[in-house]
Amino acid sequence: MATTERKPLLLDFEKPLIELESRIEQIRELAAENGVDVSEDIRQLEARAMQLRQEIFSSLSPSQKLQLARHPRRPSTLDYIQAISDEWMEMHGDRRGTDDPALVGGVAKLAGRAVVMLGHQKGRDTKDNIARNFGMASPGGYRKAIRLMEHANRFGMPILTFIDTPGALPTAEAEYKGAGEAIAYNLREMFRFEVPIICTVIGEGGSGGALGIGVGERLLMFEHSVYTVATPEACAAILWKDAAKASQAAVALKITAPDLKNLGILDQLLPEPSGGAHSDPLGAATILKQALIENLETLLQMNGQERRKMRYQKFRNLGVFTEPS
Repeated sequence: MATTERKPLLLDFEKPLIELESRIEQIRELAAENGVDVSEDIRQLEARAMQLRQEIFSSLSPSQKLQLARHPRRPSTLDYIQAISDEWMEMHGDRRGTDDPALVGGVAKLAGRAVVMLGHQKGRDTKDNIARNFGMASPGGYRKAIRLMEHANRFGMPILTFIDTPGALPTAEAEYKGAGEAIAYNLREMFRFEVPIICTVIGEGGSGGALGIGVGERLLMFEHSVYTVATPEACAAILWKDAAKASQAAVALKITAPDLKNLGILDQLLPEPSGGAHSDPLGAATILKQALIENLETLLQMNGQERRKMRYQKFRNLGVFTEPS
């Protein structure tokens, strides 16, 4: 079967780095063809490329981080599950007649321990994205998620959720089928579960669609992920009647992991491989797996009542501030 190599998708701020790496490759090929030793020049250029990569990715603006969070090649929920789990069996259906492909989940083993993993699933291309509603779950998706979480709680399995959605499916049909009720039901039920719940934002965490699987004792976030009450484009359209001011809204909304860490919303910031998670998916998965295991070990030392109290208090503390006298 013939295969075609997909061209890498470049963001504007990545272009200087990609151009330098392309130049290095061209010099290496020319040197090989002509039998010239340019190893010292190559080392210098590679050192420059490494320095440039560090400079670019350590100084990204909130809007640039949003672009990274939405990168089509960024590892998805299924990518991470397959990379970090010892065993994995996907479970389907909400037992009400639907099986939403925008939200996936099932039973897995993490470091030998049975867990339930679930999360939003975006597509890799236009056709796949349409099939999965661009990771925007329908009411049936959230009802499937709570079914799996109830299964986990019944059998004492920790719950690991992966958040990556611009929001819940915003259609009239979704509203007709009870999108608000489905999300609200999940919020209430997740507060009562006694098993550990760890939520990780792996890409884009948008609005109630993210929160519908986002109630837990621990919230983890990758370095270039975002978590927001509304997309910057929607915020700009509401506040300034101009979606072109999305960059300004992204700054004001405090959507980045460092911002949320400073606000006390985020429990742990996960560093990404140099160049972002899409540049080294297996490296990102290794970082995620280690963080999940460490947090899980801590939470398993508590009893169910302590975990419920910790979960409740975490959310009660959100939004607390002190006015200067």
